[in-house]
Amino acid sequence: MATRQLDETDIRILQILQENARLTGEEIGIRIHKAPPSVNRRIRALQDEGYIQKYVAVLDHKKLKLGFIAFTHVQLKNHTTESFDIFVQLIESSPEVLECHQLAGNYDFVLKIAVADTDTYSDFLMKKLFPLIITEKITTGLVLKSQKTATALPIRHPNC
Repeated sequence: MATRQLDETDIRILQILQENARLTGEEIGIRIHKAPPSVNRRIRALQDEGYIQKYVAVLDHKKLKLGFIAFTHVQLKNHTTESFDIFVQLIESSPEVLECHQLAGNYDFVLKIAVADTDTYSDFLMKKLFPLIITEKITTGLVLKSQKTATALPIRHPNC
């Protein structure tokens, strides 16, 4: 399906949904001065075209006793498709890994990991990452305090 160019109304709807995805078409319509059926049609189109991938709740990791956040950099021994596939398969099956990004530079991947404490993080390393014979180097940065955590993309019109 061809992706259409977003207009100002689409951008505004996306911005509002990033702030609060629980708003109804009517509530969004009031904010942007559009009729609810029109807003609902646009939201469905934005979903169908893949602009909206899913709706989620942002949880407080500390209240859930997952206050130990680490950024773990991983360098693989070799850069074969098989090595990458093995690593990605492990990461996708590891619920403690919140994010995995493939990098250009000194490391191949950076992982954002949320666990309860240092013992749990050590178990993750010892039982999952260290046993992988495809890993060359692993380093960890521990989050002491988060200055900014955002989920909203900085979308603007017309160059999105």
